[in-house]
Amino acid sequence: MTDAPITEADLDLITRIIPHRYPFLLVDKVRDIVKGESCVGIKNVTYNEPHFTGHFPGMPIMPGVMIVEAMAQTAGVLVGITMDLVDKNAKVFFMGVEAAKFRRKVVPGDVLELHVKALRGGGRVWRFEGRAMVAGELAAEATYTAMFDVPKG
Repeated sequence: MTDAPITEADLDLITRIIPHRYPFLLVDKVRDIVKGESCVGIKNVTYNEPHFTGHFPGMPIMPGVMIVEAMAQTAGVLVGITMDLVDKNAKVFFMGVEAAKFRRKVVPGDVLELHVKALRGGGRVWRFEGRAMVAGELAAEATYTAMFDVPKG
């Protein structure tokens, strides 16, 4: 009997794959995982997140760089599942962000869906295409590259 493929990651599994923690963990759940190909991250945007204190007082808007970071964290979970990095203390580092575009505000109460597609990968360096959606509407998009560092031993 073989193990069923992992198609979903809850908060516990996410934190066993990527090193991010509150207040910088920006993904609550990952679903529709297809190893080596794609997945969808879920970020529930709430008013009590620290960046809303200053961005902007009286008009809280999730910073675009935080949306791109949430896409990258989602991609990190995809790679972690693909390369069996659960509990391996792997680190992930941005190498580049291209073609980032922001189409609508993301505000408290929104559910951000982070659609991530691997364009190139398999080793330490991966390239992704990400689209952040709110209620079926495009909020942001970017192409980005990341390097994964897995400690020896």
